[in-house]
Amino acid sequence: VTPAPVVDATGAGDQYAAGLLYGITHGLPLQEAARLGNLCAGEVISHIGPRPAVNLRELAIAAGFKL
Repeated sequence: VTPAPVVDATGAGDQYAAGLLYGITHGLPLQEAARLGNLCAGEVISHIGPRPAVNLRELAIAAGFKL
């Protein structure tokens, strides 16, 4: 997977934490929860602004997460 260029890092830490904590609280192994955090952070740095531009649940399912 080719990473998207970094456009704006605002919100990346918050999105990483959100994905990680969601994964942990929904029973994912720690490594998978961390991957989910990376996916969320990666989405938010690809555009301007701290809010996701797409539905993160749909993005995660498309990436192969079993949510």
